[in-house]
Amino acid sequence: MSIPAIEVLRLEKSYKDLHVLRGVDLAVARGSIFALLGSNGAGKTTVVKILSTLLRADAGSARVNGFDVASQAANVRRSISLTGQFAAVDEILSGRENLVLVARLRHLKDPGALADDLLRRFSLAEAGSRRVATYSGGMRRRLDIAMSLIGDPPVVFLDEPTTGLDPQARIEVWQAVRELAQGGTTVLLTTQYLDEAEQLADRIAILHEGRIIVNGTLEELKQVLPPAEVEYVQKQPTLEDVFLALVGAGTGTGTERGQR
Repeated sequence: MSIPAIEVLRLEKSYKDLHVLRGVDLAVARGSIFALLGSNGAGKTTVVKILSTLLRADAGSARVNGFDVASQAANVRRSISLTGQFAAVDEILSGRENLVLVARLRHLKDPGALADDLLRRFSLAEAGSRRVATYSGGMRRRLDIAMSLIGDPPVVFLDEPTTGLDPQARIEVWQAVRELAQGGTTVLLTTQYLDEAEQLADRIAILHEGRIIVNGTLEELKQVLPPAEVEYVQKQPTLEDVFLALVGAGTGTGTERGQR
């Protein structure tokens, strides 16, 4: 069996008396989309920060692309790309200029050709010469993800990538994420949108109060709840039913409290 792209074992993190992670375990297969689902303050962003070497865990271990995040941080950083909740693009530059700039900063050969290829991949070729200030929210997010792929990182972290986007823009981003996995990139996606996890993820883990309380495929998670019978018609539980049954209905929908 191949080594997982991401391995996390008994990960813990606290901020003074606030225990954010209480022993998180997970493994992400190479070339898959793994959704880390949780409500506000569950610890999703903290996990991503530790895996991307931006934060040090108090206990436990984690490996990304075979490298230990604590002792081999430089190798981890060369293996990953991180896209946060807000598009990190320069609005003054065109879409193509943004991509060329990042390619040059990475000292890659033929940055113009790399930029043109990514513009085509993310359906931005016609808008490539326009200033990013004229882009829609979905176009900016697609450009942001395209920028994160320069250098072909094998692992990409997407931390709530569709926050604040309208429904059409979210669909555009979903398609971009699917194409990443189809190309062999491993994607760890954090989200609090249940339909997003349903649409994209090969496996889903629910993080609640610092612990993974369930981890499996969508069909496996649906088995947590028995199907409801209404007039002899069997109704399968949705991911939302599973999430609310495990976590409770009193969860928020904003950003994680104090852990951004």
